[in-house]
Amino acid sequence: MTKPSRYDRIAFVASPSNEAQAAFHQLTSQYGNCDPDEADVVVALGGDGLMLQTLHHHMRSGKPIYGMHRGTVGFLMNEYSAHDLRARLAAAHESEINPLLMRATDVNDRVHLHHAINEVYLFRQTSQAARLRILIDERERMPELIADGVIVATPAGSTAYNLSAQGPILPINAALLALTPISAFRPRRWRGALLPNTAYVVIEVLEDDKRPVAAVADHEEVRRVRRVEILSDKSISMRMLFDPGHSLEERILREQFGY
Repeated sequence: MTKPSRYDRIAFVASPSNEAQAAFHQLTSQYGNCDPDEADVVVALGGDGLMLQTLHHHMRSGKPIYGMHRGTVGFLMNEYSAHDLRARLAAAHESEINPLLMRATDVNDRVHLHHAINEVYLFRQTSQAARLRILIDERERMPELIADGVIVATPAGSTAYNLSAQGPILPINAALLALTPISAFRPRRWRGALLPNTAYVVIEVLEDDKRPVAAVADHEEVRRVRRVEILSDKSISMRMLFDPGHSLEERILREQFGY
């Protein structure tokens, strides 16, 4: 008797694009479509946006997520193929990531809790630059940053908004976070910092009435924040599957060499 696959029960999710929906119908007719609560693995069909949504939705389930590129940006996705999917899943390599936890307090003293897989960032809401104070592990490290904003990025998110803001690319297994300014005005030459992923980061908004600032955890936005606390949530581990030779570690390494 053939030994059953490690990932025999597959749940498929797809973005609404025509390309992703066509792939969804092809794969579900070929492999079936299990209820996500009973599935061994979730296969996401789309781009990086759908992958982030899927990771957020299954954040606490412990289920591995395997993405296939049927969208615009596919850095977190594998190449699409309908052939022998269960064998690909069985051969895939696993990367484990922890999300960031953002605790944002707004000007009305309401507290908002959100998780972020890529990054937490603060950004000015008006034409005036933000004035921010940065503390690391309860020690003031920057009394005043005047900038459009600032990013705290995970290794998984270091090639996203962080990279566009000239931040460093972090290897996926690095125990680091990237702290990157967005269009810094003062200090003029500050390019950011690398922090241990155990760091407790606090960003306070100075002149929050005159210079309002929003905080964003992936796609969750909180307006007019006064104080934002950020740390890596070690209580949550998410499992991502990648084809051999195309792991997230390999992709991030390639990005550092520009290909």
